[in-house]
Amino acid sequence: MHGVPESHTGWTFLTNHARVLAAIAEDRTTRIRDIAARCQLTERAVQKIISDLEEGGYLTHTRQGRSNEYQIEEGTLLRHPADSGPTVADLLALLARHDAEHGGAGNRQPRSASPRARATEGDG
Repeated sequence: MHGVPESHTGWTFLTNHARVLAAIAEDRTTRIRDIAARCQLTERAVQKIISDLEEGGYLTHTRQGRSNEYQIEEGTLLRHPADSGPTVADLLALLARHDAEHGGAGNRQPRSASPRARATEGDG
């Protein structure tokens, strides 16, 4: 389990929906509790996001005993009209490639192009 970082204000590049979907893509049998810890959300928030993703046609699940197994509909287009070309699979592949190149999902750190930019990270 990861420690809770300092609270963040302002905007982020990925929505909580994208973060939950990426967590499920990494482990299709993951528990809501584990998704919540990874994404730093409440279990209730994760349940709501999973419901949204299922209603939107991005995700389905089947019961396997007391657990769920999730199936991502990877051919589904991203939700924003300007993103009509890339699919969910394209987004997940990009995130997986990033994780592989930078030490895994639990070690995501902001990367800046220059030392000067790194020195000013967190200023906004």
